[in-house]
Amino acid sequence: MQVIRVLFLCVHNSARSQMAEAFLRKHGGEAFLVESAGLEPGPLNPLAVKAMQEVGMDISGATARSVFELFPQGRMYDHVVTVCAEGEAQCPLFPGVVRRHHWPFDDPAALVGDEEQRMNAARRIRDAIETRVKEFVASLHDTPVA
Repeated sequence: MQVIRVLFLCVHNSARSQMAEAFLRKHGGEAFLVESAGLEPGPLNPLAVKAMQEVGMDISGATARSVFELFPQGRMYDHVVTVCAEGEAQCPLFPGVVRRHHWPFDDPAALVGDEEQRMNAARRIRDAIETRVKEFVASLHDTPVA
């Protein structure tokens, strides 16, 4: 079985792409080699870390990476998925012959409101990302993902 190489991209690689990477590792297993990166890597978003911990996934040790590190290393991917919200001017591109996908999700760093409101929004983003990842895995394997 050939491993499917996937790269998730967003601006900071601090929340959305990290969550997508973790969910693909969980739901795709060994069939996928998955990485994530961003244009301007930043510290992990605490809302994303907490939202993932609530579903039993610890991304607190993840490191944000720059997309500019990957291409010069000769990294190639079968699928490149941007997870920036519609209208984000800085959503990165990755060169090469790949299947490109755009899954727009709001940025947890831009959430407003009190802590509970922001956490609820982060949960909705997390759940939407997991649903999209499951659909992606199922589309490539022709089987539903639990």
